[in-house]
Amino acid sequence: MPTGIDTGDTAWLLASTALVLLMTPGLALFYGGMVRTKSVLNMIMMSFASIAVVTVVWLLAGYTLAFGPDIGGWGLLGGLQHLGMHGITPTSVTGHVPTLLFAAFQLTFAVVTVALISGAIADRARFGSWVAFTAVWTLLVYVPVAHWVFSPGGWILHRLGALDFAGGTVVEVNSGASGLALALLLGPRLGFRKEAMRPHNLPLVLLGAGLLWFGWFGFNGGSALGANGLAAAALMNTQAAGCTGLLGWLMVEKRRDGHATTLGAASGAVAGLVAITPSCGSVDILGALLIGLAAGVVCSYAVSWKYRLGYDDSLDVVGVHLVAGVVGTTLIGLFAVRAMTGGAEGLLHGGGLGQLFRQLVAVVVVGAYAFAATYGIGKLIDRVMGFRASAEHETSGLDLAVHAESAYDHGVLGHGTAQAVRPVPHPDRTPLV
Repeated sequence: MPTGIDTGDTAWLLASTALVLLMTPGLALFYGGMVRTKSVLNMIMMSFASIAVVTVVWLLAGYTLAFGPDIGGWGLLGGLQHLGMHGITPTSVTGHVPTLLFAAFQLTFAVVTVALISGAIADRARFGSWVAFTAVWTLLVYVPVAHWVFSPGGWILHRLGALDFAGGTVVEVNSGASGLALALLLGPRLGFRKEAMRPHNLPLVLLGAGLLWFGWFGFNGGSALGANGLAAAALMNTQAAGCTGLLGWLMVEKRRDGHATTLGAASGAVAGLVAITPSCGSVDILGALLIGLAAGVVCSYAVSWKYRLGYDDSLDVVGVHLVAGVVGTTLIGLFAVRAMTGGAEGLLHGGGLGQLFRQLVAVVVVGAYAFAATYGIGKLIDRVMGFRASAEHETSGLDLAVHAESAYDHGVLGHGTAQAVRPVPHPDRTPLV
């Protein structure tokens, strides 16, 4: 056993890495159930393509740029010493775990972050353009932000002093702001605000949400990078916030619409889990309960903003991930406790306004950078390849047009006419227009 490697920490991070990777297929099912029948396979494919593309990019250049020794001491980007994972062997150690394992764990974060963005442009993006976007966005947007927040030399963590335990800025604000940029760039789906675009399979949505919840224990608990008390606290905070997020969303639905829906339950749980992601290593149980509740309530209203403002965030990446990411990251400035952080305290625990200010700066900078950079990347890809699917393909459905498949085919395409089974549509969220 190489010197410095702790077998317990390594075993926990191995399990956590598998859990976080499972979140992307879970997200694929979650998103796949939310779209209409004619694009469900395309939606799932966008997530699975993210796994493959981001992995290759990460191993070739992403890891070294995110976690390599800082260039120039500014905390902006890592160096090129580990291109192609050069110099990293089974005996290399990061903390108390093998560096290869640490790199794999961080890879799974990058994968799910990219996949999250796809929900904002569901039903109308060219698949080839999405694949190209995935590679470029990982290098130009995810990697720098990951260095700012997660790297030992990153400026947000070590210069600004903002707290983000498991990726409220890197994953949630980053993907949410990027999703908004692409939604504005591509424009709304045909029939947006005129046609009912209901989820075609709510049991699939709930299955996906369950897998996401399961994987989130590795996402947050694994970010302690050890089998220790901090991991246990992060895990418990994750469960607490997921539950109050679910309850908060359902309370709003019941009061506003008269119904507590299964889609609301799934969305509320995800909102609570998103919000606790940055704060699970900084707050106590009461703080986690309140953060999850706040996210569930706020996000249940935020998903209707797209109808009022006219941007088509197809699967509520902005309304859930961006908004809950902002809520969770900001509320660290109120609820952080010294027992969890080892030093910093929130305003409600006697820490003053300083930490709250630092959290707000981190949110604004990451959100603004992600939006601007993503819009630029999307615009470039649109000019070179075209990003928006044709009206004909969007109308007929991307499953048949792009993949020559349908989730409800009886038989194989090319051997007779496929007969599609159309399930009974389910009620969608009530648009507040």
